[in-house]
Amino acid sequence: MTRIYTYDTTLRDGSQGEGINFSLQDKLLLTRRLDELGIDFIEGGYPLSNPKDFDYFQEVRKLPLKHARIAAFGMTRRKGATAAEDAGMKALIDSQAPIITIVGKTWDLHVRDILNTTLEENLRMIADSVAFCKAAGRDVFYDAEHFFDGFRANSQYALQTLRAAKQAGASVIILCDTNGGSLPDDIARAAEKTWQMLGEGFGIHCHNDCDLAVANTLTAVGFGARQVQGTINGIGERCASAFAHKGGMHTHAVAKNTASYEHIDPEAVGNERRILVSELSGQSTILAKTAKYNITQDRALMAEILNRVQELENEGYEFEAAEASFDLLVKKALGQYRPKFERVAYRVNVEADIRSPAVTEATVKVRVGDGILHTVAEGDGPVNALDGALRKALLATYPRLEEMHLVDYKVRVVNSRAGTAARVRVVIESRDRDDVWGTVGVSENIIEASWLALVDSIEYKLFKDQESKPD
Repeated sequence: MTRIYTYDTTLRDGSQGEGINFSLQDKLLLTRRLDELGIDFIEGGYPLSNPKDFDYFQEVRKLPLKHARIAAFGMTRRKGATAAEDAGMKALIDSQAPIITIVGKTWDLHVRDILNTTLEENLRMIADSVAFCKAAGRDVFYDAEHFFDGFRANSQYALQTLRAAKQAGASVIILCDTNGGSLPDDIARAAEKTWQMLGEGFGIHCHNDCDLAVANTLTAVGFGARQVQGTINGIGERCASAFAHKGGMHTHAVAKNTASYEHIDPEAVGNERRILVSELSGQSTILAKTAKYNITQDRALMAEILNRVQELENEGYEFEAAEASFDLLVKKALGQYRPKFERVAYRVNVEADIRSPAVTEATVKVRVGDGILHTVAEGDGPVNALDGALRKALLATYPRLEEMHLVDYKVRVVNSRAGTAARVRVVIESRDRDDVWGTVGVSENIIEASWLALVDSIEYKLFKDQESKPD
């Protein structure tokens, strides 16, 4: 019987799915479960991408894994640089992962339009990167990104990129249907040519935009693929929300050429393109999400914003569903944040006995202008009571708060190993007559986390109303 090896990329590719945010403890727990399932290879993430992925590779070495081997993911060296001086290459080696998976460009469109380099330099980038990691004593897998699109456009060059990786020492070449737009016949033609050139040393990584990932994967296995890559429950950037771009590499490319990561125009299927903010973002994401502030030339400021996002997400924040909190973060970085009120103190009291339902009362003390306001309200729960008390204090000064309503409230424990002292993330969704927005708060105290998210929600409403006023 032919041995088919399994390679799970939930912790990297899966984390790029909309609504997915793994804590460090989540990633370590998933690693243990995948190992118990008998998965051969587990891709832990991109160690240069964010602090959480860096920490993962330090912590995962402490796990007593019985079967699986850990892989670190990264890109080929930068154009015009040596692999030894490239920060991404150094981070991969420093991760101490026994396997390094290098992703490189296969499609000549990407080489010209995204990398802005020559076809020959791209081949050198692939070979140098693989050889550098191989020389460091690591087993190297090579992800041939957009292989099937590249094969359709220029099959000779696409196969050249595979040959460059193989000759440099890659033990497995993985054919990637990155845009998820290939049909089984496309997979068959390209896999057959790959088999003729490489033999059994190739794998398959399919995305599910057309609901054909399983069919395409089985087709590739039939034509010689011996490593199959996938994610748990099909989560990932290229399925479910196919046009919501989260990874920094993807948003950077889409900004230059939308065809680079979309196999069709989203409007053709009644959808739309969206850029998501997260710890996986790069400067291109920040550039897209801050376009209204006209800071495109201030690279240092964009780097500062990105670093702050990554720091906060490492603490448990999540900005993907809380773009209002992200907008306030940007205002603070720009020096445009002037609080509409100052929080002085709050208190929440819950009284209950066996004969009557619980009663929640919140007391809020805030400074508005030169005055201190002290208000009290009852509510169905702590958040409802805090919302009521804060509105009482602010409505006289900001009457348009009457239009605002809380419509959703979500709580997530983000470091469950701490038990009852675990940090929690609260996401609040609010709306008025014109918009819906999300805010986030994180604390070891669920009331404090709720209070932070609530204050952000009200602050965002007040800033929004101010900016919408006619001059």
